[in-house]
Amino acid sequence: MTDLEKIPAPRLWLVLARAFHSVAAYIEGSVTAQGLGLSDFMVLEVLLHKGPLTISVIGEKVLLASASMTSAIDRLERHGLVRRRSCSSDRRIRLVELTEDGKIFIEETYARHEKDLERVTEGLSDVERRVMYEGLKKVGLAAKVAVPTERCKSLDGVQNG
Repeated sequence: MTDLEKIPAPRLWLVLARAFHSVAAYIEGSVTAQGLGLSDFMVLEVLLHKGPLTISVIGEKVLLASASMTSAIDRLERHGLVRRRSCSSDRRIRLVELTEDGKIFIEETYARHEKDLERVTEGLSDVERRVMYEGLKKVGLAAKVAVPTERCKSLDGVQNG
């Protein structure tokens, strides 16, 4: 295949899936070496960058179900990394926030995480990073828009066929 030949979408998908799997395995190994599960790391990372949030908002951001979120928050609370508190403007709302120990821990862990990500992407030039970023964003947005429409079309065909 020459540099100018079109890469078929299935081949692109296969390379993307394999790359994601490899990077995810590398990052998960790095995170677990810090004594955290991946979901716990994701919760701490969201709280570090977004501040106190409700369990449901955290779950939306890290793509975890409610039951999994409650378990993750319980684990992190037992380790003294997060705490639950009532919202001052609406006491029905419970917020999850980092403790001081949690903030120190995730800042150090996240700094290592950034270095790990830099290590696996260091072979890319700035231009390649930009092209990859923009391309993946386009693919993600196209897939997000296409899913409901394509599923409706295929279901219509099954129901009408």
